[in-house]
Amino acid sequence: MSGFNSPAGHSPTGPASPGPAPVDPARQAERKAEQESLGSLMSQVSGDLSTLIRQETALAKAELSETAKKSGKGAGMFGGAGIAGHFVLLFLSIALWAALGATAIGTAWSAVIVAAIWAIIAAVLAVLGKKNLEQAQGAPHTTETLKEIPDALTPTKETR
Repeated sequence: MSGFNSPAGHSPTGPASPGPAPVDPARQAERKAEQESLGSLMSQVSGDLSTLIRQETALAKAELSETAKKSGKGAGMFGGAGIAGHFVLLFLSIALWAALGATAIGTAWSAVIVAAIWAIIAAVLAVLGKKNLEQAQGAPHTTETLKEIPDALTPTKETR
């Protein structure tokens, strides 16, 4: 053995040794910056940034794919519910027509009355739908943010 003895008489790598001191990441980065050239460091930063962007893009694709699958299933179910709802309205309309037809109004006029009710409902929905579409603004916040990107990438001059 060398001339080194620990206070408890154990070797430095034995069970009584607390192990190596934790390395400070900031100090480790300083050492690396002192030992490597600026070009090498910039190359590493560029490579790391490229890897990060590829990984984030892959993650976004995976998330969007999963979201699209679930959204597609949900939209299909809503479509089925819409068709079922259409049949409900159809048969309720036929029942109303038959009920009104059994009165003194007669079958022909009861059909006109049911059709007029549906025409009024369709007109109200069309007016409300048009009003909502006119209020749609697209993506104003995204447009504003995208306009700011070139300014963020342009270096500014500091005045002293």
